[in-house]
Amino acid sequence: MKRIISSGFLFLLFSAVLAQEPGWIGSWGAAPMPPREMTSGDFQATRSFKNQTIRQFIRLSAGGNRVRLRLTNEYSAQPLKIGAATIARVDGEGRMKPDTMHTVTFGGQKSGLIPAGAPLLSDPIELSVSDLETLAISIYLPADTGQCTCHNVGLQTAYVSAQGDFTSTRFATDDSIQTRAFLSGVDVYSIEPSYVIVVLGDSITDGFGSTPDTNSRWPDRLAERLADYEGNFTWSVVNAGIAGNRILSDGAGESALARFDRDVLAVPGVTLVIVYEGINDVGFALGPIEGRLADYTVGMPVGKVTEGAMIAGYRQLIARAHSKGLMIFGATITPYNGSQFFSSEGENIRQAVNQWIRESGEFDAVFDFDAVLREPAQPSRIAEGLNSGDFIHGNDAGYRRIADSIDIGLFELASGS
Repeated sequence: MKRIISSGFLFLLFSAVLAQEPGWIGSWGAAPMPPREMTSGDFQATRSFKNQTIRQFIRLSAGGNRVRLRLTNEYSAQPLKIGAATIARVDGEGRMKPDTMHTVTFGGQKSGLIPAGAPLLSDPIELSVSDLETLAISIYLPADTGQCTCHNVGLQTAYVSAQGDFTSTRFATDDSIQTRAFLSGVDVYSIEPSYVIVVLGDSITDGFGSTPDTNSRWPDRLAERLADYEGNFTWSVVNAGIAGNRILSDGAGESALARFDRDVLAVPGVTLVIVYEGINDVGFALGPIEGRLADYTVGMPVGKVTEGAMIAGYRQLIARAHSKGLMIFGATITPYNGSQFFSSEGENIRQAVNQWIRESGEFDAVFDFDAVLREPAQPSRIAEGLNSGDFIHGNDAGYRRIADSIDIGLFELASGS
């Protein structure tokens, strides 16, 4: 794919973004979301837990010689008790390696209390991990948690026990979930200079439509490519996508503008941001909202959106990233004709916004994902074989196409190497 580089990017090359020196970097993430208060159609109310253990599996992007967890209670009005927690490596069959299991502590204690509305960082864990390594994280929740601060589209099976603390043992599964529960980040201590890429996006970045338990989201594939890339640095990719998210309005999670500081700027070691978001602003505001979409949007503010408002939102993200010395790359909004909320008015705005992304030079560089996914004979639609079936999300092949289209040389230029 042709590389699009802005004049701002060329200017910044003279003072290339400095690598994070050896230290803590984000290696995995899942943006926290407010609970869903009620069940509407196919969409279930957010659940709670009591006297249960949840075992979740995550795949790191970058390795290091220590690990720490970021737990979250950010959308609860009550404190959250952590009774115990462990972390362990996982073998190729998806089983924990008992000899790698470590107890997670909080201020030197095996239990912790997360205040209402707050996150909690664990103590450093003396566990060496490799690039792309899978870890099992087990959390025991002794008291009623209230509705979970979760990430809805986990696309990775987590296991819930019957009553009891099973953080250090195998257990018979009482239930399974595909949400990220009370876990929003895993950091590693990198002994090498590092670059951390945070991807701010919606369901397409979140991987909706990909095969669960296979790490087939496009940021996962980008992490694989960077892990194979021979260079002088460690590269990390943190996925800050939220299915249903919008730039300008809250709804499925807070808006990109509202969550930018927490989900992007607060990631340890962040050096570069990719913004791939906007289709929900267009679709929810201008398309027909009926059927399953009507259920999904219960309680969500849905108002008209304009090309100017969207561009103003992008400009805010660009300015805030640059104020922190970060580079910020933009991605064009991909086709959605055939989806439930397609409209000709929305398509006109999508095309106009994409033209601005490509030609304004305000992002430091541009990834033209629209050109990557569109059907040449009908460019308002995703190409055959790349579509999950709903005409908005990619499938595994579509997400791989996105990641493989990225010119990794842009990251090399950004690092000044």
